[in-house]
Amino acid sequence: MIQTENVLDAKGLACPMPIVKTKKVMKNLGSGEVLEIQATDKGSTADFQAWAKSSGHEYIGTETEGDVLRHFLRKDGAGSKEETIAIPEISLDAFKDKVENGESLTILDVREQDEFEEAHIPGAIHIPLGEVENRMNELQAQDEIHIICHSGRRSGIAGEMMAKKGFGKLLNVVPGMRDWTGKTE
Repeated sequence: MIQTENVLDAKGLACPMPIVKTKKVMKNLGSGEVLEIQATDKGSTADFQAWAKSSGHEYIGTETEGDVLRHFLRKDGAGSKEETIAIPEISLDAFKDKVENGESLTILDVREQDEFEEAHIPGAIHIPLGEVENRMNELQAQDEIHIICHSGRRSGIAGEMMAKKGFGKLLNVVPGMRDWTGKTE
């Protein structure tokens, strides 16, 4: 069990709020200090792993106690911060118009399995954020790919990872499935 005096309660919050709150707390920690984030969002493990990697912090691990995920991050523990790449965004309304007009689209849904099974856009390819780095080769780097998650945070992280590997036509759908009113499966 990892011991820390810095604890952030993010229970009951959905993406992107656990990351937003974590960023604020991390600013006030000293280099090398460890923060414990208590969360109930099942997708938060992949979110924290990816965010830590892109922000220069060290993802130490996650412990589970019932429905609570206890994530541990060390400030500045991963050395230098990676360069971030801004992924162009497309509004949910503009994206919905494309879907409803029957355009041939490559849609990548990076939410967790249970979120995807609950409801997803017909024809969407499902690769959870935590698997994107190892499975992006299942997609064509030259295709225009619309990336969607719950709110736009995880899809932005996925887009950054993909852009660094040569994917050049990426669009982050914002805000994502939380506001989607179109057809689902």
